[in-house]
Amino acid sequence: MLKQRLRVILALMLAGVVLAGCSSSGKDEPVTPPAPEPVQETTPAPKPPPEQPSDFDSQGNPLDPSTRRPLSRTFYFDYDRSVLKPADLSALEIHARLLRSNSDRSVVLEGHCDERGTREYNLALGERRADAVRSFLISSGVPARQIETVSYGEERSQSPGSTESAWSRNRRAVMIYR
Repeated sequence: MLKQRLRVILALMLAGVVLAGCSSSGKDEPVTPPAPEPVQETTPAPKPPPEQPSDFDSQGNPLDPSTRRPLSRTFYFDYDRSVLKPADLSALEIHARLLRSNSDRSVVLEGHCDERGTREYNLALGERRADAVRSFLISSGVPARQIETVSYGEERSQSPGSTESAWSRNRRAVMIYR
């Protein structure tokens, strides 16, 4: 009988151990779904937009956007005049467009004269010529802070001599980009 009781106790203990091992805390633990596999992009990365051509060449000279050739920066005047010629207006409009779209650039407008007239008169006439170009640019929307004027009168002649041909090349306004 003792053997039989020991077997029952042993069986009950074994059953208790098995049941204790299978018991749970009563809380349902959340089931985490498996991580999704990474999706590979099937569309290629967008290409950067094509680089716009510069408005200036490697030496800083302005270029005509339609032809990519250097723009004229010298504008000639008639004797004793400071009125822009109609032939120069289209080039000046392109200069105005370039200056408006490149607000980091500025210009110095140099006014020049031929050797005729007094020094004071030629300095004043050179200033009026530079101011004529300045007025056109400002009326075309270029901020005044981008424009500086200076008159050299007859001091910096482009073509020495006392002929009409030399004088006509010295009556000018020159646009210098900075």
